[in-house]
Amino acid sequence: MEHLKEIINTLTNPKILFPSILFLYFFIFPPNDYLLKINKRLKLYNIWTKKGAVVLFSLLIGFFAFGLTDPNFQKIVAKPDNVPIVGLIFLVVFFLWLSMYQARENDQRIAQGKLPNEAEDAKEKILVWPDLVYIEFIALILCAALLLTWAMVLKAPLEEPANPSVSPNPSKAPWYFLGLQEMLVYFDPWLAGVLFPTVIMIGMMAIPFIDNNRKGCGYYTFEDRKMAVSIFMFLWLVLWIFLISTGTFLRGPNWNFFGPFEYWDIHKLEALTNINLSEYVYMIWLNRSLPSNILLREGVGFLLIALYFGLAPLVLSKTLFKNIYHRLGVLRYSVFTILLLLAVSLPIKMFLRWAFNIKYIVAIPEFFFNI
Repeated sequence: MEHLKEIINTLTNPKILFPSILFLYFFIFPPNDYLLKINKRLKLYNIWTKKGAVVLFSLLIGFFAFGLTDPNFQKIVAKPDNVPIVGLIFLVVFFLWLSMYQARENDQRIAQGKLPNEAEDAKEKILVWPDLVYIEFIALILCAALLLTWAMVLKAPLEEPANPSVSPNPSKAPWYFLGLQEMLVYFDPWLAGVLFPTVIMIGMMAIPFIDNNRKGCGYYTFEDRKMAVSIFMFLWLVLWIFLISTGTFLRGPNWNFFGPFEYWDIHKLEALTNINLSEYVYMIWLNRSLPSNILLREGVGFLLIALYFGLAPLVLSKTLFKNIYHRLGVLRYSVFTILLLLAVSLPIKMFLRWAFNIKYIVAIPEFFFNI
């Protein structure tokens, strides 16, 4: 058992865990027909069946049941602050399975020339009163009972009054801000705390104006909306649920990474030196000091960012996003790709930090401007 725990601790190292999740994600939610064929050939689409649900929840329950035998895992999972995240994981898996199960059924019906299940259900007239209000009232009572039971069983994690001279280690934000707190590790506060949340809100408001594909409206489907579903799942699962779970279970004292079965040693020191891209180029590759001129010093970083936001949309319009480009037109396609590239910049920065210890692509501390 101890060897198995050591293996799990090793696999949850972000250098291994995050690339593995990305690799698995693109085969479970394939964004194009080629990957979808591989998905079906490997029978990964069968995960979204009733038998698949049994397998998914058996693995999830088995992991937590096995984990609760470890005292370190117990302290993390049973902490009152972290209990909602455990519930969140189970709810995410359930509703993800439910939606994809309905999408799979509809895809099979459409392939057979039938209407989606939602179209069949639409023929039945349902009244707001008493049908909808009755269901909502029952849901309200059940939620109130759950919250009351929760409040009585779990003690509220109230601590002593705030002391400015003593701060908890690790000092964590509430769970709904843990994603932003994790982003602050890889980006400057003006990017992680201001720009990205603003872009997320603007991007969500822009979706109805950008997405003019009428397929999938009013019914669950995956094959008709592969790209849209894949992008949404990437933003939701990989860039939000993963960050919240990482901040909750894997971030320990001094904001170091710890495995789920690893003791949170406050004296743990990581032999880690984060450096900027300009330092990599001049001090390591060219073996010389940094230029005093800011534009010359950060020229490589500016060039990479210009190519990323300038050349990548053009390349994608000729390859992966060729059909999207023709369907959206120049203006909407440009907005779509810029928003997507901003989102993808987060996992890129995460990987660069973990693999090469790169802190900033462009670092201009003279003007508090870092990317």
